[in-house]
Amino acid sequence: MGIEREIKLALPPDQAPAAERYFVEQTGEAGRDLPLENIYFDTPALALTQARIALRLRKTPSGWLQTLKAAGTAREGLHSRHEWETPVSGASLETDVLAGVCDDAQARAVLRCAEPELVALFRTTFVRRLWRMAVAGAVIEAAIDRGEVTAEVDGVVRRAPISEVELELIDGDESALASFAAKLSANVPGLVPENVNKAQRGYALRAGG
Repeated sequence: MGIEREIKLALPPDQAPAAERYFVEQTGEAGRDLPLENIYFDTPALALTQARIALRLRKTPSGWLQTLKAAGTAREGLHSRHEWETPVSGASLETDVLAGVCDDAQARAVLRCAEPELVALFRTTFVRRLWRMAVAGAVIEAAIDRGEVTAEVDGVVRRAPISEVELELIDGDESALASFAAKLSANVPGLVPENVNKAQRGYALRAGG
């Protein structure tokens, strides 16, 4: 089990170049683009989200990954939650493998119970531009995500844009995240803490929000 700790900041689209410039100045690097496609699963009755669990299948340039994220917290844009991730051979969930690595009994039980009814509910498609840097003795991965969330409801495709900055703590003290986020916000106008993650955005889109 890993604990994901990251700060999410809503990024006004017209400020994306300013954010990129700041990261380039801090690292001396142009950043690396990573195209990502994600499919989120739940039961028709939304058993996973009711248990505050997210289940995702992700396509990356190097292959497919499946991820289970359990209940966490989000405050002032800082998201902390447990997650389990394993590679899969293709565009299909392998829930037995995921349940095997999940060491949270409640999350595992919810996944097992939901398994027969799991369906794809919505997708996120975006390009993640990445930088990695040392900040106050910590290692932080900075990303700019730009793309969209899509959900098909009654034959109609609903869309919502994605434009955000993610600062993930790879190693070191959590306080480095807040410190770096404050410096970034001082240099990029319009950044605000984002307490809603991409999965929550997808559920809201399906519900008409």
